[in-house]
Amino acid sequence: MSAASPGIESATSVSIGDGAEESVVGGKRVLLAKPRGYCAGVDRAVITVEKALEIHGPPVYVRKEIVHNRHVVDTLRERGVIFVDETSEVPEGGLVVFSAHGVSPAVRAEAEDRNLRTIDATCPLVTKVHKEVNRFARDDYDIMLIGHAGHEEVEGTSGEAPEHVQLVDTEEDVDKVAIRDPSKVVWLSQTTLSVDETMERVDQLRERFPEISDPPSDDICYATSNRQVAVKAMAAECDLVLVVGSANSSNSQRLVEVALQAGARDSHLVDFAHEVDESWLSGVETVGVTSGASVPDVLVMELLEWLADRGWIDVQEVTTANEKISFALPRELRSGSNAGHSRVR
Repeated sequence: MSAASPGIESATSVSIGDGAEESVVGGKRVLLAKPRGYCAGVDRAVITVEKALEIHGPPVYVRKEIVHNRHVVDTLRERGVIFVDETSEVPEGGLVVFSAHGVSPAVRAEAEDRNLRTIDATCPLVTKVHKEVNRFARDDYDIMLIGHAGHEEVEGTSGEAPEHVQLVDTEEDVDKVAIRDPSKVVWLSQTTLSVDETMERVDQLRERFPEISDPPSDDICYATSNRQVAVKAMAAECDLVLVVGSANSSNSQRLVEVALQAGARDSHLVDFAHEVDESWLSGVETVGVTSGASVPDVLVMELLEWLADRGWIDVQEVTTANEKISFALPRELRSGSNAGHSRVR
């Protein structure tokens, strides 16, 4: 997988921000990862729902969670958003937004059959993988989709060509997949996986199928990759890494795993500062802080305040890349201003 992505400026070296020179050896400090938090796809999805509320008024229905973050979902629910599991729960003719994780053609067809008005907030990077599935299915490839069973993104991607796609979640799955022509096999992946874990699965697949093709471009999204790189850069210096994110957020869960694999002594996932168990801080000097790609930065700032109240006031930012990507809103919402950021920040 390539390291660079369009719209990303890689840091020429890892830089630690204000306060590094003044840091007292052996003193309490926080290493704050950058990049962290909201990615372009999440910002676009949340703005999509906010603008739908402004234009159409409540209720606006959203199939599944718009993004996997408790704070975002609860805040939007308070504003009049109704989250449903299936489009069948939306009243005939109602307005429904498809989440950032994408949906299958079958879901779109059901919405059309029920005369629902739809707005598609699927992340463009997920849409890219859907198009790859369609391309390889047209060419009659067997598609090995590396991803987590039951994840909404995987369900939507598999649904593009279910007769061609086989899910590879675990090492055992590699042994179970069957192909028709060893020269017509390709691997694709869920966008929010651990880069290292994904490449481990690819290596296992390649042992079975030496001719397996790679995706035409990286499937793991720039934000997922960047946040993992930033955690790797600081993990070995951290006694504890706190990842702000929700339990159902794949990319947030991966950050905990990456931190531990990269040398952090301990790591935990929390939605909010008050969820931190103070026993985790016993004997800790350096705390690493980061957040998943669906997490508004206000939650990270609250965690930093919580840590400061307990003596961790020296905050040093660890920068590994500068992100400049933004995505246009869905075409249904492009009349009027496209600028600005989500208010749920």
